Amino acid sequence: MRFYILAYILFLSLTGIAQTGNPLLADPTVFYHKGTYYLYGTKGSNAIPGEGFLVYTSTDLKTWSGPAGKHDGYAFKKGDGYGDTGFWAPQVFEYNGKFYMAYTANEQIAIATSDSPLGPFKNDGKCLKSDVRQIDPFVFFDNGKIYLYHVRLDKGNRIFVAEMESDLSAIKPATLKECIHATKPWEDTEKVEWTVTEGPTVLKKNGLYYLIYSANDFRNKDYAVGYATSKNPYGPWDKENNSPFIATKGLGYPGTGHGDVFYDKKGNMFYVFHTHFSDTEVSPRKTAIVPIILQNGVLKIKTDSSVTFPSLH
Repeated sequence: MRFYILAYILFLSLTGIAQTGNPLLADPTVFYHKGTYYLYGTKGSNAIPGEGFLVYTSTDLKTWSGPAGKHDGYAFKKGDGYGDTGFWAPQVFEYNGKFYMAYTANEQIAIATSDSPLGPFKNDGKCLKSDVRQIDPFVFFDNGKIYLYHVRLDKGNRIFVAEMESDLSAIKPATLKECIHATKPWEDTEKVEWTVTEGPTVLKKNGLYYLIYSANDFRNKDYAVGYATSKNPYGPWDKENNSPFIATKGLGYPGTGHGDVFYDKKGNMFYVFHTHFSDTEVSPRKTAIVPIILQNGVLKIKTDSSVTFPSLH
């Protein structure tokens, strides 16, 4: 028996499945379900063969293990559904008794389903119909309606919203509306022609909607997270007085951005995101978590809090 255990550990090590250190996921998201946190994101490490979305698990947000997905460590692996390249920015949620993953592949948005947060998530090989390239989905439920916040690649990375069909099979084209694009100095520090706002997350508190997003190219050390507010899920969105609340300045890490809001077992709010690998290297990007609060209508990092980098054991 001991021989087989040692052989299995050796197999995991050689195939890259056994890991220590940071998960090295970009565009991360955390889904909490029945005492377990599930961490997904854009795969950054080449040590693990294959393409798709790995998943890691934790019960305390301190100790993580995995990859734990049911398809070779993946919750969704290339071949399980739509896409053959560019697997980016997943979001996982529960709806009508099943688990859903909205994700980007081939610069289009697709939705897969599973009976478990560990997958395997699968679909029929189709993406959501669109007349342009679109990425970074965030599905938001509000007052009996379902909205898809996402990024359309049209004269820049611009954030749009549209109402979805109840079965999540498509958007309602007549409801498609632009939310924001880069207009503030902090959103375009390199003064580029193709500006970027991306990675939307939406939450609602006391009748006010908060659209959290990242701006600048992800390779820019000034990549940062800000937000806009509205009294309506379609906008108009107010960002006239905004500034990034998650940024290199203040945190001390370059390339901070593109993540998601989640809550722990006690209801405390966090933002999971990625940073550059180092001051000199962008990739593989590292996964990070920081506590945030919404106080008097203002989103900010919780006082005296520090960034933590999930550690695999």
